[in-house]
Amino acid sequence: MADATKYELIGVGNNNYHLITDLKNIFSILKARKTVAFAYVFTLVFVSVTVFLAFSPSQNASSPWFTNIFSSSTTTSTPDSYKSQLSPFFSFLFPNTTNSSRSTIPNTNEETFKAPSLENTTQSLVNSSQDAVQVSIPSINQTTISTIKNSTLQGNSTSLVNKEAGVKNQTFKSDEAKSVKKNQTTNATVTVPAATNVSSSNASSSSDVKGVASNNYTASLVKKQNNGKNGEREKDEYLESLIKCDFFDGVWVKDDSYPLYESSSCTDLIDQQFNCIRNGRVDKNYQKYKWKPKGCSLPRLDGHRMLDLLRGKRLVFVGDSLNRNMWESLICILRNAAKHKSRVYEVNGRVHFRGEASYSFIFKDYNFTVELFVSPFLVQEWEMPDKNGTKKETLRLDLVGRSSDQYKDADIIVFNTGHWWTHDKTAKGEDYYQEGSHIYHELNVLEAFRKAITTWSRWVDANVNPSKSMVFFRGYSASHFSGGQWNSGGACDSETAPIDNEKYLNQYPPKMRVLENVLKFMKTHVTYLNITRMTDFRKDGHPSIYRKQNLSPEERKSPLRYQDCSHWCLPGVPDAWNEILYAEILTRQYQNQHQQNRG
Repeated sequence: MADATKYELIGVGNNNYHLITDLKNIFSILKARKTVAFAYVFTLVFVSVTVFLAFSPSQNASSPWFTNIFSSSTTTSTPDSYKSQLSPFFSFLFPNTTNSSRSTIPNTNEETFKAPSLENTTQSLVNSSQDAVQVSIPSINQTTISTIKNSTLQGNSTSLVNKEAGVKNQTFKSDEAKSVKKNQTTNATVTVPAATNVSSSNASSSSDVKGVASNNYTASLVKKQNNGKNGEREKDEYLESLIKCDFFDGVWVKDDSYPLYESSSCTDLIDQQFNCIRNGRVDKNYQKYKWKPKGCSLPRLDGHRMLDLLRGKRLVFVGDSLNRNMWESLICILRNAAKHKSRVYEVNGRVHFRGEASYSFIFKDYNFTVELFVSPFLVQEWEMPDKNGTKKETLRLDLVGRSSDQYKDADIIVFNTGHWWTHDKTAKGEDYYQEGSHIYHELNVLEAFRKAITTWSRWVDANVNPSKSMVFFRGYSASHFSGGQWNSGGACDSETAPIDNEKYLNQYPPKMRVLENVLKFMKTHVTYLNITRMTDFRKDGHPSIYRKQNLSPEERKSPLRYQDCSHWCLPGVPDAWNEILYAEILTRQYQNQHQQNRG
């Protein structure tokens, strides 16, 4: 009423009175609206600033109020007095906010801790640009956050990293961190800088966890498959290199991991003639060499693997005493690899391996045999009556050995001949070579050898099934008689090291050139084991005077006169022949498998 009286005194007349009253009413309305508008504007500005500060925190350590107003954690550079001053208010405004974390590389301004397994959900990622590891924790529910908060996080972050994790500032190669195996716990050091809003239910978190675990498992399987493929690829590349390699162009290198077996482990298998250590040879350096081709790396003979390769098969050696040398070497290697050695034995109980037409060792647990058929010429030694009624020894150049029917179906056959063609009778060729009923009064030894090898090649083509049998021909093994021949004082007992210069090697034997020409025209594939050159280096590997223990009275008078510079001590050079045979069998198996896969 006082205000109304006041305004009435100002105006003159009713018009003025009503005008003043209207103005008063208008100003009252404006005043009320202004107050409401100010309240709305203030509220809007306050909320905007709060949201801005919440999601765009300052990185200035001198402004702790605005560093991270939602965080309940403490940074290493922020005092306790500034810890979460506004968090109760925003907890009231946003009661359903859930914490989530993202791992980063450890920082000196952030709290670090050692991440637990988190129900096997931790997955390894690779930051290719920085070549470092980040651990991703895709979904963490409130219980997990509580567990993390209750874990040991106190103390300086640097000491915690050094003491427990030991991996601060450590980087890892990306190839080593491509995936984390299923159920593997990540021990990388991670940080929890600031919680961000993740509005998800427990069911959603569980689904994410299962998805990550599934991805980890799949990644692990893919990695294993890739590793397996890489291993297979490397194996294939190695076998391909062996297929292309010339095994016989190489050198002997010293290798202390040899021999493949000790002579003492095979005293009941190695003939006295080849057991040089037992016969008194002192030096053992001749056992410490391996053959190394120039174009590839020859695999070391794995006895266990070869036992499996030969399972259910027949491996047969056919030839002279040099093939017996190789046969005994292989039996020693394989028997030493067999689990039950008592189940490896000669089928007829023989313990001496000279004088009989054939021998056979059976490996009972593997159901295969390694056999020897004695046939020095590969063609038949014969007898013909002469004019005086006595029998004359001849060599039938047109007939293969008598035992040929016994081994024609073998799975692997290794033939050889050579040394017996150097003896006086064969070298002279007088009234010795026979075809049909005709005996040549004189025939050149090279021509006789060509006829014999041609007879053998025709028999192989007619009788051996190339789809079943692997056929090898081992070449001539070099001799090293010095000052004479085997029966005229030739010696090699002073040799203790291989020849180290190729210019001192012997000329390639003409008989082997004849053999090579015959092999070219065969229908059956025959693998030529051309060991002539590799053996020519090894003048140190022969038994020489250590060929027997008990010398005859004549031998004791002049022991140096009777030396063996043709055969080889065991362990020794023939072991390398068997390593080449092993490599050939491996490559043949590989080729057959690939042909079957393509078929």
